[in-house]
Amino acid sequence: MDSRRRRCDKMAPAMSLVWWPVNFLQVVFVSLWSLGGFVVALLASKVARSPRPGLWIARQIWAPVLLASGWVRLDVRGRDRIEPGRPYFVVANHQSWVDIPILIRALPMPVLFIAKQELARIPLLRHYVEAMGMVFVNRADRRDALRSVEKLTERLRAGWSVLSFPEGTRSVDGELLRFRTGTFAAALDAGVEVLPVAVEGAARIVPRQGIRFRPGRVRITIGEPIPTTGMTRDERAALAARTQEAVAGELAHLRA
Repeated sequence: MDSRRRRCDKMAPAMSLVWWPVNFLQVVFVSLWSLGGFVVALLASKVARSPRPGLWIARQIWAPVLLASGWVRLDVRGRDRIEPGRPYFVVANHQSWVDIPILIRALPMPVLFIAKQELARIPLLRHYVEAMGMVFVNRADRRDALRSVEKLTERLRAGWSVLSFPEGTRSVDGELLRFRTGTFAAALDAGVEVLPVAVEGAARIVPRQGIRFRPGRVRITIGEPIPTTGMTRDERAALAARTQEAVAGELAHLRA
């Protein structure tokens, strides 16, 4: 085992040189593909006066092509736990930026993402997020965060599913970080079920540090929905803890 590891360590610099031009082309392609996808989605949704065309483009065209360009294979389990036509507050762990196209493609319904406020500094991305009905959350400003929760509640009550990464950032080592409780208030106010989702393997495809792509398989498990009936905002910490436990359990099964 040690000799094999030493051989791999010796080969690592050479493999990096081999992958560098491939990764460069992938970065260029992903950038241009995403730019074009955002523009087309914005135009389609503006003409239709609805985010649905843009979200359809993301699920059926943008995400599949982007994942194929990185030779990413998805193994999704638990889709049968989702009741068609029903809104959910979807909660997933966060390993890599590629989690976004992975979940767009893996989930059988359109979802509105919760985006951190820092991303609003990118003009095109800000317009796209707002046009698709997604919501920016500024955790550093309590009043702004409360307004964001109200917007999320409106989306859920209107029948949209909303997806949150409650860890607040991508995990450095793949281990689950403590879930923040704020956005869970929207699920409680809207009275919708929380849908725990575990993602394993995304960090190996595109790690948190650096920009590189590696082919591989990502496994996604959709857990049992967690009811919120009868719960109040004061119980959001308990709901967040229960959801984290559910996601952690699914991750343990994936890694077993």
